[in-house]
Amino acid sequence: MPVSLIPSFLIYCFVGAITPGPANLCSLGAALRYGRGPALRQWRGLFCGFFLDSMGAVAVTWLLGAALDRYVGALSWVGAAYLLWMAWHMLRPGGADPDRDPAAPTFLTGLLVNLTNVKVIIFCIAALSGYVLPYNSSIWALLAVGLFLPFTGPMCNLVWLFAGASLQKLFARHRRTVDVAMALSLALCAVSLVWPH
Repeated sequence: MPVSLIPSFLIYCFVGAITPGPANLCSLGAALRYGRGPALRQWRGLFCGFFLDSMGAVAVTWLLGAALDRYVGALSWVGAAYLLWMAWHMLRPGGADPDRDPAAPTFLTGLLVNLTNVKVIIFCIAALSGYVLPYNSSIWALLAVGLFLPFTGPMCNLVWLFAGASLQKLFARHRRTVDVAMALSLALCAVSLVWPH
C-alpha cells in the first residue's frame, strides 16, 4: 500500500471499528449488566474471534477471491440467528450474577459473536482487497495487514466496554429499559445482516 493511503486506511479502520455493531453492543451490554470483569472475559473471546476472522480473510482474499460471496451469505444468517438468541437472553429476567446466569458473558460467547460477525468479516476483507491487493498481492503483505486488523476492532470494543462499566451504576435503576434497548439494537443488527440492501 502506498504511504499516501495509510491515513485513509487508518481512518477506515477507526470508523469501522468504533461504530456500533454486534461486538461493540455486546461489550457495552455485558459491562452494563455484569460489570467489567465478566465483560473482559467476553472481550478476550471477541479478540480471538476477530483474529481468526482476520486470518481467515487473509486466506480467503489470497486463495479464493470471487468465491467469497457464497460464504458471506451463509455466515450472515448464522450471525443473525446468534444475535437474535443474544437479544432474547437479554430480555429474559436474569440476575447480574455471572456465575449463576447461563447467558452471562464468557470467552466462548465473545468468540462466537465475532466468528459470526459479518461486519468484522467484511471489514477485514474490504481492508485487504481495497488497501493491499491493488498494490501488492503477496501473502506477506496481506498477512502484515491481517495481523494489524485485530488491534483495531477489539481496541474499540474496550471503549464500549469501559463506557458500560462506568455507566453501570447509573443504568442499574433503569435496567429493564436498558436491556430492551440493547436487545432491540442487537435485533436491528441481526436484521441488517440479512435484509437486502
